[in-house]
Order: sequence, then C-alpha cells, then structure tokens
Amino acid sequence: MNRKKLQKLTDTLTKNCKHFNKFEVNCLIKLFYNLVGGVERQGLIIGLDRNAFRNILHVTFGMTDDMIMDRDCFEVFDLNGDGFISKEEMFHMLKNSLLKQPSEEDPDEGIKDLVEITLKKMDHDHDGKLSFADYELAVREETLLLEAFGPCLPDPKSQMEFEAQVFKDPNEFNDM
Repeated sequence: MNRKKLQKLTDTLTKNCKHFNKFEVNCLIKLFYNLVGGVERQGLIIGLDRNAFRNILHVTFGMTDDMIMDRDCFEVFDLNGDGFISKEEMFHMLKNSLLKQPSEEDPDEGIKDLVEITLKKMDHDHDGKLSFADYELAVREETLLLEAFGPCLPDPKSQMEFEAQVFKDPNEFNDM
C-alpha cells in the first residue's frame, strides 16, 4: 500500500475509532497488510481466511477453544444461536466456569441466584432473557460484563505482549 493510501485509510479509520489513536491504527493497518501478504489486488476483497485467523488467535493469544475462536462474545454465550442468552444458557455457562467449593449448600442454588442477579443487571427490556441489545448496553455501561459468563477474549498478558510487539515499531512485524 502506498504512503498516500495508507495515510487516507488511517485518517478515515481514526475518525471512527474510539479505542485506538492514529499511530495505533496505522500500526494495525500495516500489520493487517503484512499478514495478508501486503499485496493490493485490484478489485478483490482481501482478508484473512478462517484458518489463518484461528492460527493467529492460537499462536499469538494462546486461544484454543473452537467455539470462542469461531464467534464474537455474544455468540459464544448464545449457545443455541437463537439471538438471546436465556436463563438456561447462563446457568450452563456459569456452572462450567465457576470453581466448585465444598459446602453444605447446593451449588446449583447459588448459580441460580447468580443468574437472577445477572438478569437484573443486564436485562434492560425485562423480558427474562438477554438480547444482543441488552448485552451491548450492559457491556458499554460496565466493560467487565463482557465476559460475565466466562472467558471469550485473550488473557491480559497476551494482550499486553501483542500491543508491545505491534505498537513498538511499525516496521517490525516479521516475528509474528
């Protein structure tokens, strides 16, 4: 990509981006073109195929769970794909992600209570289930809720290592 096109793309993306500054956007664009081969193909859409993307998630971030690598966070939690996260889906995910503690209390009761608390916090339209709109609004209000039902993003250490590598020197992407 020539310098003029890179500058124009960087400026355009930076205007619409809230989480990255201009330098970071520029670095990410260069990384993308490095990963796809850096060749501009006239009239063709370029990108990473699913296997290349999954390989990057595995090698760079240590992510190996197929379900997580094939979906975004809401879809990971919407187990049956109906567009909602139901009480049953919340229960299943929380039961599988919480550590079992020896106690006299039935652990399922504690998880059911947690599901109810989660619904009160995240179910903005009060229909007893989470739509994408409910989930998005709750996550925008409190980003810690992004992974309320278990992990769906790379761990913080992997994120920091990635950022240190990518934002260090935009010309050194050969190690990835």
